[in-house]
Amino acid sequence: MRQAIKNPFKSISLLRREAVHEKTDQMYAFRAMVRKEFTDYITSWRIIILLVLILLTCVGSLYTAITTIQDAIDQNENASQIAKDSFLFLKLFTISDGTLPSFITFVSFLGPLLGVALGFDAINSERNKGTLSRLMSQPIPRDYVLNAKFTAALLLNTVLFFSLGLLVMSLGILILGIPPTGEEFLRIFCFLVLCIAYIAFWLNLGILFSVRFKQPATSALAAIAIWLFFNLFYNMIVQLLAKTILNPANITSTADAVSKQGLVLNLMRLSPNYLFTESTNTLLSPTVRTLGPLTVEQSAGAIAGPLPLSQSLILIWPQLTGLIASTFICFAISYLLFMRQEIRSK
Repeated sequence: MRQAIKNPFKSISLLRREAVHEKTDQMYAFRAMVRKEFTDYITSWRIIILLVLILLTCVGSLYTAITTIQDAIDQNENASQIAKDSFLFLKLFTISDGTLPSFITFVSFLGPLLGVALGFDAINSERNKGTLSRLMSQPIPRDYVLNAKFTAALLLNTVLFFSLGLLVMSLGILILGIPPTGEEFLRIFCFLVLCIAYIAFWLNLGILFSVRFKQPATSALAAIAIWLFFNLFYNMIVQLLAKTILNPANITSTADAVSKQGLVLNLMRLSPNYLFTESTNTLLSPTVRTLGPLTVEQSAGAIAGPLPLSQSLILIWPQLTGLIASTFICFAISYLLFMRQEIRSK
């Protein structure tokens, strides 16, 4: 009788123990998948070429920025006072002498290409090779495949951009001899986090097309087409609309002009490229105090000066939220499509 009473408790404890072991095994499996995907990325010639290209362009932009800053320092003896007053260290990422674009310009141009290259064949290449069905036959949750690919690509982007950011700061300290202040370091850190969030959007967009289309070439062309649309054509379309919206004949008052300028600005903010550019300019240029049109009454009495980091973050919070929301939307759509797809073995 006592054994009969104890047996149910033993079975419950055994089931709990098995559940704990199963979760542990699944976590080990997820880590192994992330490690495998990360290794595939860093050994792929396509990714290596893109990484080398980004490194070379960033080093070139850093060289032009350092030469420009050195010329400005040579004209003034008190270099430390210049660095303190004008946030000189942040200019390593924003300034250019005209021969090469700045660091943030290269990131905004080449970053989406890196994200698309990491994600456009994440799923359909596995399906075409026949390895996806064999992977699904293993005792792991189905969503681990998608999550592992996204985590590995995001980890690669994090390592890359934090390495580039530290490289730029270290070379700037060695060559200029001016260390960054605490606020400058925090602004650069926030800028690197913003770069990762921006590239994560394009990464998820590439994964979405990889889930939706069977051929990698089709998914790559679709992602690049969207990148070209937002990078080139969307700005032209908004400018054509702005000529009609901001026509002086259609403006009745100052408040009407400010509202219509705000409408044009909100149309521009539908582009992830514009959101990234607006956010980076605010973070790396503390003198930017507003991101929208102001009337004379609103700007009256304003004291010119740089904003503290907390106020700059409040200023770009809607832009950062929009980028993160777009990333989650793309990932959610790709997740739903992948979980509903039928995977057959060849």
